[in-house]
Amino acid sequence: MSSRIIPVPTFDYVVFGATGDLTKRKLIPALYHRFLDGQFDDECRIIGVSRSKLSDADFQAAARDAVIQFVEKDYQDEKVIDRFVKIFSYVAVDVSKPEEAGDLGKKLREDPKVVRAFYLAVAPDLFEPIAEYLAKKKYYRRDARVVIEKPLGHDLLSSMEINDGVAKIFKEDQVYRIDHYLGKETVQNLLALRFANTLFEPIWNSAHIDHVQLTVAESVGAGTRGYYDESGALRDMIQNHMLQLLCLVAMEPPASDDANALRDEKLKVLRALKPIVNGDVAKNTVRGQYKGVKSETTAVAGYQDELPEDKKGSRTETFVALKAEVENWRWAGVPFYFRTGKRMANRVSEICIQFKPIPHSMFDHAEGAPKANKLIIRLQPDEGVKLMMMIKDPGPGGMRLREVPLNLSFAQTFSERTPEAYERLLLDVIRGSQTLFMRRDELEEAWTWVDPIREAWDRSSEPPQSYVAGTWGPSGAIALIERDGRTWYEDDI
Repeated sequence: MSSRIIPVPTFDYVVFGATGDLTKRKLIPALYHRFLDGQFDDECRIIGVSRSKLSDADFQAAARDAVIQFVEKDYQDEKVIDRFVKIFSYVAVDVSKPEEAGDLGKKLREDPKVVRAFYLAVAPDLFEPIAEYLAKKKYYRRDARVVIEKPLGHDLLSSMEINDGVAKIFKEDQVYRIDHYLGKETVQNLLALRFANTLFEPIWNSAHIDHVQLTVAESVGAGTRGYYDESGALRDMIQNHMLQLLCLVAMEPPASDDANALRDEKLKVLRALKPIVNGDVAKNTVRGQYKGVKSETTAVAGYQDELPEDKKGSRTETFVALKAEVENWRWAGVPFYFRTGKRMANRVSEICIQFKPIPHSMFDHAEGAPKANKLIIRLQPDEGVKLMMMIKDPGPGGMRLREVPLNLSFAQTFSERTPEAYERLLLDVIRGSQTLFMRRDELEEAWTWVDPIREAWDRSSEPPQSYVAGTWGPSGAIALIERDGRTWYEDDI
């Protein structure tokens, strides 16, 4: 089975922060794969912008190096790479000194049929100066698009300030707030699973679902990345990625596939989230911080060991578990359990929909008790969907019940390579499709829910609970779910 490649219009893609890590590791490889598949051609332009003094040839060489380093060898075609890097050019710009900037205007085409997009792969404090620079130099157009990356603030107030700065120039329908989780194939398949199959939607409610678990675990640590100590797991993962996953699980069916129809339904979920405030914070949240482990064969540094001297003693959480509730008719009484952290036992992102047990079992004399069905949606790695159900174990000698999976593995079902999230999202900007991007009111509603948790932790004298690197988090995370008579799903992870 092969996918159908739909070409996009000709574009000028301007990447601010062109010499940065994000551009090298994600943006250039993603664009190369789309070029390789013929989704855009040599008429398109990718224009790099940063303060470094580089020539077009220098930037083209950097683009070639990024492809060679970060694209799988099987997909590296020298002739295609030669064509690909020729569409790259470069302009040196320091937005704090626009009078000394190179002439970006010479690289941009005025043809209204050529889509103009600006990708701000820079720190958020540069969003407003760049937007003002584009307006002052008359590079802004009403049909232009601007892509902005997280972190979009550290709380509601700072997020509003960042968005206000961008909104001075760009209208809301021009702004694409990127969350790479929403570009993952399995995340999009969650929409297809729910709304393209009559099997699930009638039972997707509190009458049939006992609870939902959302896990995003990383086996790597925070390392020496200074930004992480300023954010922590709550801001880095819960506020954006995981709340977006919750919205896709919990939202009502949109009236259409229009971007705003879908985002309206996500917003309703965020507004229906029960606030976690005051004493509920200690009851319904757990924060942890990994500690090192040493053995004869392994030595893993703890979070405190990785910090510079002036950061020692930091109470930044590297793990969060929490229990959330969506207060509406569909989900009343159904808890949503979140779990995310660094230095955990495995790298895995998945959603587990735990259905309620059967109301009555007729198998009094059977070997093996019936287990409630589970639907597991694996986002990474080994993307797929698995439905756990009960069958009779083959053979004579009475009824023996066994739990088995109906397993859809993307790798086994689809022969072609699964595109990375940035590949879809970068070209969705060119298509003008905002379906997989966050709207401003979504972002602010998420901060409104998260901020009281953060503030309660800051007021608390209790430090984060310790957990050993390579485990599934602190004991408090186990207690959080088990006091409700439930347990974390870890059977195949």
